[in-house]
Amino acid sequence: MITTLSHYLMASGLLFSLGLAGVMLRRNIIIIFMCLEMMLSAVNLSLVAFSRYGILNGHQNYDVQVLVFFIITVAAAEVAVGLAIIVALFRARQTTHSEDLNSMKF
Repeated sequence: MITTLSHYLMASGLLFSLGLAGVMLRRNIIIIFMCLEMMLSAVNLSLVAFSRYGILNGHQNYDVQVLVFFIITVAAAEVAVGLAIIVALFRARQTTHSEDLNSMKF
């Protein structure tokens, strides 16, 4: 069986829809944060798939894969800052449920 672009796009769409459902339905901030990262990974997967199957003048175009590398680097920094904010909120409020956090004041 040959893996085609549509297979990668279906997997990316499934990951993105699972992440979106998690963001919309879950109330735990850590779960929401992980679902946002899953959505970002789905977008990266589709970008790499388009780069892999998009041939320009008979040659592969690796520019998008370099862009994905930078996106992953920025996402790693985002995770560090986001988790620090979540830990600070937990220490101040003793909860990680998003409905209990209605104000940013301590």
